[in-house]
Amino acid sequence: MFRYLNIWFVLSLLVSTFVIIPIVTVFTSFFEDTSNYYELLKNTFLVEYILNSSILLLCVLILTFLLGTGSAYIVSFFKFPFCDFFKWSLILSFAVPPYIYAYSLTAFFENYGTAYSILKNLFGDANYNQSIPKFDGMLGAILSISFSLFAYVYILARASFLYQSQNLIDLGKNLGFSKFKSLYKIILPAARPAIIAGLSLVAMETLAEFGAVDFFSINTLTTGIYNSWIAFDDLAFANRISFFLLLFIFVLFILENLSRRNARYHFNSRGGFKQKEKIKLSNGKSFLAFSFCFLLFFLSFLFPLSQMMYWTLKFPENLFDLKIMELLLNTLYLVSLSSFILILFSLISNYGNRVSKNKILNFLSTLSISGYAIPGVILAIAFITFIAWFDNSIIKSLGFESIKKVFIGSILGLILVYFVRFYSLAFNGIKSGYEKINISVDESAYLLGYSKRKTFLNIHVPFLRNSLLFIVILISLEIIRELPITLILRPFNFETFATTAYISASEDLLEAAAVPSLFLILIASIFIIISSKYILRENNE
Repeated sequence: MFRYLNIWFVLSLLVSTFVIIPIVTVFTSFFEDTSNYYELLKNTFLVEYILNSSILLLCVLILTFLLGTGSAYIVSFFKFPFCDFFKWSLILSFAVPPYIYAYSLTAFFENYGTAYSILKNLFGDANYNQSIPKFDGMLGAILSISFSLFAYVYILARASFLYQSQNLIDLGKNLGFSKFKSLYKIILPAARPAIIAGLSLVAMETLAEFGAVDFFSINTLTTGIYNSWIAFDDLAFANRISFFLLLFIFVLFILENLSRRNARYHFNSRGGFKQKEKIKLSNGKSFLAFSFCFLLFFLSFLFPLSQMMYWTLKFPENLFDLKIMELLLNTLYLVSLSSFILILFSLISNYGNRVSKNKILNFLSTLSISGYAIPGVILAIAFITFIAWFDNSIIKSLGFESIKKVFIGSILGLILVYFVRFYSLAFNGIKSGYEKINISVDESAYLLGYSKRKTFLNIHVPFLRNSLLFIVILISLEIIRELPITLILRPFNFETFATTAYISASEDLLEAAAVPSLFLILIASIFIIISSKYILRENNE
């Protein structure tokens, strides 16, 4: 054990331990006494919660796989009009949170909604409500979450496709495979680890999603958690339900690790890498490829954006009542500080795992990234519970003043819970980048006299530059969209676009909620547009 005791091992151990604390709180609460509500729920609605969560998860995974992998394949392997535009514009769906998409979907298709107004203006008065489809309930939740999250799969699948050599395509041709058979037999299996990683992120987001499923009145494990805490003030029971969410996510971890076991992410230079040649599609196929990408771009981004703009223009007084600059500065402050801390400590933790090769540390790291599967409100309450216990049991017993004000209702406490919640994004993203660095690179550096610190700073960090840019985008978008953690732990009178939109929506003022929602979408979109050329650039660019 002592042979692992170096500075990198210790730092990595401390990071993993800190992240695990709220997660362990959830586990331990599973064995605490709860109210009679738990027995009632267990005998009535618990099966429904689990069943609905499973159906929602399965349908979202299928749809995001089809949308993400299909679009990534089209823009990576073929040439058609506006292909270069779609390769980055498809990730703009990240800018639209599922709950905002749910509002847009309902507002457009509801009775006397936006669709009704359009038809009335075009064709005059008539009973259009009977012919307008309704997207509510489980279907509405599946569509809202899928169109908001498919870009996870798209980005990772596309990145994997770009690293595939033309030799793979030529192999399929030599075997007499059609394009579809080459896709099924060669291309997709080679990209499987990346696709599964994307689907894992989608799964964690889906399991933790509250806004969209609550809006459509779908009883899931997440809504059960919220109801048990808000309506019954039973934190122990809320954590007990969270335990089931953790079981879901650990199954996903096992499946993902099994898929990676024999996978190779770096290329042997002796085999040679042949730059892939994009196929120029004929007119008919080119139109189909364009139509698919444009329809996906429209449904995932332009549609909710247009709905928010419609409400904003229809009720301009809401725009003038909004403290835009204050909300903007607050949002960017949280984004920049959280991103820096997450990137820094995730780099340290990954490198600590790489140089230590300690099974215990690897296990703790795996456990630490499960925080992403826990709803934000549970992590926030678990954090508050732990701080209260630590303050009463240790700090005050040593004769020090209370530390509650330092961590609860403060920016520091907010950032720390962000760290636990989104540590998985940073850790897994950097881990995927590290797996492309052959261990022989480290050995060569040591032979040249490089220390571990110099190897880390001068070799690993520059190599991981593109991965870090990608992670920054993911973290930034998640924090911009994050709602429950910010609501519970933010300082008094500290608001963001997300909390402002929620407060308006909770008061049934969806028109007022449209303005901060629109700015939330626009800020995220600008960030994506500026950064996409660095993240999504092709090998020959």
